Amino acid sequence: MAVYTEVSDEEVDAFLAQYDLGAVVSLKGIAEGVENSNYLLQTDRGSFILTLYEKRVAEGDLPFFLGLMEHLAERGVACPTPIAGRDGKALRRLSGRPAAIISFLEGLWPRRIQNRHCAELGGALARFHLAGADFPMTRRNNLSVPDWRPLFLKSAGRAHEVQPGLAQLLDEELDHLEARWPKDLPIGLIHADLFPDNVFFKGEHLSGLIDFYFACTDALAYDLAICMNAWCFEPDGQFNVTKARLLLSNYRKVRPFSDAELEALPLLARGCAMRFLLTRLYDWLHHPPGAFVKPKDPLEYLRRLRFHQQVDGPGAYGLD
Repeated sequence: MAVYTEVSDEEVDAFLAQYDLGAVVSLKGIAEGVENSNYLLQTDRGSFILTLYEKRVAEGDLPFFLGLMEHLAERGVACPTPIAGRDGKALRRLSGRPAAIISFLEGLWPRRIQNRHCAELGGALARFHLAGADFPMTRRNNLSVPDWRPLFLKSAGRAHEVQPGLAQLLDEELDHLEARWPKDLPIGLIHADLFPDNVFFKGEHLSGLIDFYFACTDALAYDLAICMNAWCFEPDGQFNVTKARLLLSNYRKVRPFSDAELEALPLLARGCAMRFLLTRLYDWLHHPPGAFVKPKDPLEYLRRLRFHQQVDGPGAYGLD
């Protein structure tokens, strides 16, 4: 369960008194998510999300994240928005943590990814990128190429506990990525964590995007590569080229990508497979006993990395 900080009834009542949202009816912890403590807050005026930001989210980044949600919503992107209190401020403190109340977004994330989900996601991601083009703030991607080797070194000595020879494989792949990583691709605001549990659907259609706490300034095509890794592999590990084609083709109907972006996709896909492999490896090896959240299997992304290592061009992803 992803509730790291418990709050008392008295604390919630005092916190909510700073808003015009009515009286508390219920407050329930939300089990999904790994970064923050999230509660479903029900008042006599509606439903909201109460988020307490834990140590893995830098407090100094919160104005960027909250401002980005407001900016996107103003430009028609369906996403949660921070709610200001009577003093006009959305960010405040609760139980010793930075905290905010966010609007409730209706919908469910897809447990079984269908072709139509990937098609809808492609267009939504492109609209997100276009909407973020005039957002005035920037944030460095602190989980990009320069950060991968330091993260790897924190786990290298124990990587063999996950799989023999894993440290050498990762070291060699980092050499490859560091030497070849593209530097001249179109840059903008990216979500950087658009996994299925961060995309909501109502019926047949996408209803909104959530969880912008990895959002940053980076290559737009890198966001596409993250989505391709997260959405286009089947539970048995096989790559579904039809899903990739739908994702990419529907994206470029809204925002055409350049030849350079297309050619870079295999390398970008390898890179984002490495990024999630390394963070999962670290969490797997440094998982505190009794922690609420079960760490995710790093070898899932090793298998995806190996697939992308064999790709010789963007045609493998369904596009010419």
